[in-house]
Amino acid sequence: MNFRHSSGQKNEPEINLVPLIDVMLVIIIFLMLTTTFSKTAGLEISLPTADASAGQPVSQEIVVAVTAPGKVIVNGRELPGGNVENIAAILASVRPATGPEPVVRINADAQASHQSVINVMQAAQRAGLARVTFETRQERKR
Repeated sequence: MNFRHSSGQKNEPEINLVPLIDVMLVIIIFLMLTTTFSKTAGLEISLPTADASAGQPVSQEIVVAVTAPGKVIVNGRELPGGNVENIAAILASVRPATGPEPVVRINADAQASHQSVINVMQAAQRAGLARVTFETRQERKR
């Protein structure tokens, strides 16, 4: 056995970087393969246009118009506030007490915000009116 120390040479510990690089490369490949990417996109809506002839007239209708600035007009009467509670109160007051359930016909301007139309739909639901329809315009033939 040789127990002599070499004179003048000091063995300093060193870090071997090759295994570290190998492990990091495997981790990077694993993360690239297991990562999922989610695409957050806006709501894509294709609004319908009416192509059929006008439907049969309904005896009981409540006509609700929504203008471009967001004003709500119920049967020709403009509402002071466009919130859901005011619209629901007016719809409940114009609803007939007897007879068949009326149809709420929403006539919204093309530039009206979707939120104001949704407010009218929520108000109709709160007033107990389940039959809601939208008025559309016929597309011109070219």
